[in-house]
Amino acid sequence: MSQTHGKTRWKRFALVMVPSVAATAMVGVSIANSALAASFSISGQQFKVRTPHLTGSNFAQFGAVDIEANGKPHPVAVSAFDDAVIESLCQSVVTDLSALGLGKITLQLNAGTEKGKPVTAHNLLIDLEQLDADATFRDINIGQDASTLTGSATQGWKGHPKLGKAGESLPTGAFGFAQAAREADLTNVQQTARATSAGTFVLNGLSLKLKSGDGPGNECF
Repeated sequence: MSQTHGKTRWKRFALVMVPSVAATAMVGVSIANSALAASFSISGQQFKVRTPHLTGSNFAQFGAVDIEANGKPHPVAVSAFDDAVIESLCQSVVTDLSALGLGKITLQLNAGTEKGKPVTAHNLLIDLEQLDADATFRDINIGQDASTLTGSATQGWKGHPKLGKAGESLPTGAFGFAQAAREADLTNVQQTARATSAGTFVLNGLSLKLKSGDGPGNECF
């Protein structure tokens, strides 16, 4: 790892992910040649996540594709953490039940709001479409090949449908562009995601509510 320290706005930093997203055209060939493990089936709905502070070890980011049950692919930027600590987590998803006369309903989940009892996760993977935050990375490498990522979250674990068998490395080639850091510290995080998975996800002080309507006050942001 290089000994580079840096702090940057994610809106600008996201530009380095362009090669990964541009590689989406090669997905069909990659899967056919077994060069890329297809992601697990997703609902196709986006959801929002907000936290004032997330810190994680062995951070990595690489391009991938999530597949809906109907076969529709979605390019995503996967953020991976071997271990993460998340304060005051808010997650919300909106479902349109207008056909039943109920309008839009927001499911909002909150956890880790009590001081000293944050949310913790092991082998955390977040499939992102958008992220805004202030971020500090320690010992960061930008542009390394995804097949050389060493964190346990990027290597997969037994039975995980996204990355295959335990110990498998990510493919070289179509989705080779990646970035990695020994530690990532993110504040004022707002992200839109399509999927999240973890080996262990501890939600201290879990609170789940259904709210009528969407937008501010119902969604996390």
